Amino acid sequence: QVQLVESGGGLVQAGGSLRLSCAASGRTLSSYTMGWFRQAPGKEREFAAAITWSAFTYYTDSVKGRFTISRDNAKNTVFLQMNSLKPEDTAVYYCAAALYGSNWSSEANYNYWGQGTQVTVSS
Repeated sequence: QVQLVESGGGLVQAGGSLRLSCAASGRTLSSYTMGWFRQAPGKEREFAAAITWSAFTYYTDSVKGRFTISRDNAKNTVFLQMNSLKPEDTAVYYCAAALYGSNWSSEANYNYWGQGTQVTVSS
């Protein structure tokens, strides 16, 4: 019932920035926890960041201080601002929405997923 579409990916040099967007349709996101996950080729999908309905944010250690997750409930959109990008950040980035649960770093807590957007960071 919720469709998530990511955008904003692309190719950047190390040290550059990108801002990813996740637009939702079908339901408003105000009561959802929203998460960003990423998956590099040949690797498992991993947690990057999450923001709860009450605006608490969570980040994996590798992106703390560089990435910022935010949401605009009026526009039904979630963002991931990525600064100081590193080649290790290269991955497909996925937006996800969770109605229930408390472990925001676990894929099992999320009910809906987008198709992903490619982020490539060159050295």
